[in-house]
Amino acid sequence: MSFEAWFSVVSVVVVIAALLSNRLPVELAMLGGLIANVAVGSLTLPQALAGFSHPAVVLIAALFVVAEGLSETGATSRIAAGLLGRPTSIAAAQLRLMVPVGILSGFMNNTPIVAMYMPIVSDWARKIRISPSKLFLPLSYAAIMGGRLTAIGSSSNLVILGLYRDQTPASEALSPALQFWGPAALGAPTLLLGIGFVVLTSRWLLPERRPAAASTLDARRYVVQMEVGADSPIVGKSIEAAGLRHLPGLYLSEIERGEQRIPAPGPQWILRAGDILAFAGILESVVDLRKIRGLAPATNQVDKLRPGQGDRTLVEAVVSHNSPLLGRTVRESRFRTTYNAAIVAVHRNGEQIRAKVGDIRLRAGDTLLLETHRGFVDGYRNSDDFYLVSAVAGSKPVRHEKATLALGIFVALVAAMAFSGIPPVVLGLSAAVLMVFSGCAPIGVARASVNLQVIVVIACALGMGGAIQHSGAAHYLATELLQACGALGFGPQGMLFVVILLAGIFAQALTNNGAAAVMYPVTVATAQGLGVSATPFVFVLLLGCGLSFATPIGYQTNLMVYGPGGYRFADFTRIGLPLTLLLAVTGALLAPLFFPF
Repeated sequence: MSFEAWFSVVSVVVVIAALLSNRLPVELAMLGGLIANVAVGSLTLPQALAGFSHPAVVLIAALFVVAEGLSETGATSRIAAGLLGRPTSIAAAQLRLMVPVGILSGFMNNTPIVAMYMPIVSDWARKIRISPSKLFLPLSYAAIMGGRLTAIGSSSNLVILGLYRDQTPASEALSPALQFWGPAALGAPTLLLGIGFVVLTSRWLLPERRPAAASTLDARRYVVQMEVGADSPIVGKSIEAAGLRHLPGLYLSEIERGEQRIPAPGPQWILRAGDILAFAGILESVVDLRKIRGLAPATNQVDKLRPGQGDRTLVEAVVSHNSPLLGRTVRESRFRTTYNAAIVAVHRNGEQIRAKVGDIRLRAGDTLLLETHRGFVDGYRNSDDFYLVSAVAGSKPVRHEKATLALGIFVALVAAMAFSGIPPVVLGLSAAVLMVFSGCAPIGVARASVNLQVIVVIACALGMGGAIQHSGAAHYLATELLQACGALGFGPQGMLFVVILLAGIFAQALTNNGAAAVMYPVTVATAQGLGVSATPFVFVLLLGCGLSFATPIGYQTNLMVYGPGGYRFADFTRIGLPLTLLLAVTGALLAPLFFPF
C-alpha cells in the first residue's frame, strides 16, 4: 500500500484512541483526523468537504427542525403516550421502543427515524424517570438492525442486491431471495435476537447516566396552582385517567373547587372545568406540568403579560435584601405591572408555601418562579432588586394549538418516505420549511435546534471513511485477509463468518455503503474460488454491513445518540462488540439454511 493508504488507516486508529481517552471533544478529534488526511494527500479538499454536503448530513439537519416542531407544539408527548405508554421497568421500556423502531426501519431510512424519535425518547425518559443512556443506544441499534428486514431498509441493501442481480442470469435474478423480502431471512431472526440481547444484558452493559439536573437531592420545591380550562381534554376524567396521579417529581396535594377544598384527592376524583389543582414538586417537574394540554397557571396575571405567549419563558429570581418587594405581598407589590412578569410560585428555604400567590408576603432570599418574556434575564441580571436571575431550561410554553398541524406534517413525511420515490433529503427539507412557515418551529427556534456537533462529527466520519476507500487501503486489507483465511483452510461455513465479521469491521471505519462497495467484489471472488454459490455470501455481506454497533463512529445514528445519551466511546464497545459477534455467528449459521451453497 502507498504511504497515503497506510496513513488513512493509522489516522482512524489514532482518532479512536483519542475518543477512548475521553480527553478530546469528539468533534475536535474527528476534525483533526480529517485535516491530517488532507495535509498528507490521502484526501483532496473537495473529497474532505464532501461529507458536509452529503445528503444524509443535510437530511439530519432538516430533521432536527422537524423534531423541534413536534417538541414545540407538544406533539412529541402525544406520540410518546400513544406509542410508548408508561412501562413499569427498563426492560419493558426498551421493548416498547425497539420493536416498533426495528419494524419501521425495514421500510424507511433509519436516520430520520432516529432523528424524529430522539426528542420523543428524551421527553419520555424524563417523565418515566429512566436514564436516557438506557434508551438512546437501544434506539440506534434497533434502527440499524431493522434496516436488514427488506431490500429497501438500507441503502447498502440496494447497492449489494443491485450489483448481484446485474451479475446473475435473468432467471435467477427473479428469485424471491433477491426481491423485497429476501433480506428478512437473516434480518428478522437477527433483529429478534439482537433486541433480546440488548434487553437482557443492558442492566449490566449499558451505563446509568443522568443529566446533572436530574438529581432531586436539595432541589428547590414549589407549590404551583394550575387551573383546568373549560375546553381541556381532561374535563370529566378522573385524576387517574387524566394522567395526573403518578406525575414524576410532583404530588397533587389539593383541589380547590369554588369554596370547597379537597386535600389529597383520591385517584377516582372527577375533574371539572375551573378546578384549581395544587401541585407540590421540583422545578424540572413543574416545567413538565406546564406542558400538559388543558392546564394553565391559576393566576390571571399570566394572561396580562406582554408580549404574547410565544415569547415567554420561566425564570427564577432570588429577592435581594434591599429589594423594594420586601415586606409586601405579591398583590401589594404590583409585580406584574412593575416587572412585566407573573409570579407562578415561591420557594422559601425548603418551606412549601401553600398560600395563594397574591397573599404571600415576600422576604429576602425568597426564590420566585416567574413567567415572563425572554428579555427579563438580561434586563434584571444586574438589578439591585434580585440577587440572582436565571432562565429555566426548556420552559417555553407549548403551542398546543399547532400540535395537530405538526403531527400532520410528520405523518405526511413518514408516508412520503415510505411510499414515494422522492429523495429523502428533499422530503426532509420540505418538512422543515413547512414547520417554520406554519409557526410550529419559528425561524429562531429552528436555527437553534440544529445540533452542530452531530453534523460536524458525521461529516468528518464520512470524509475519513472516504480516505480509506479512495486510497485503496480498504480493498487491499479485505483481499489480503480473505486470502489468508483461505490459505489456512477455512471452508465455506468458516469463510461466511470471516466475510460477515470483516464487513462489520469495515462498516465501523467506512460508511455501510463504503463497506459494501469494498467488500462486494472480494466476497463474490471468494465464493467463486471455493466453487460454491455466491448467494449465501452476498446475504451475509448484506447483514455484516449493518453490524455497526461497536463504535460511535460506525454509523450516523450512533453518532446522533452519542451526546444526548451521555455516552463514552467504551460504552459502545462494551455492549456493541458482543452483539456484533452474536449476530455474526448467527448469520453465518443461518445463511446456508436459507441460501444453500
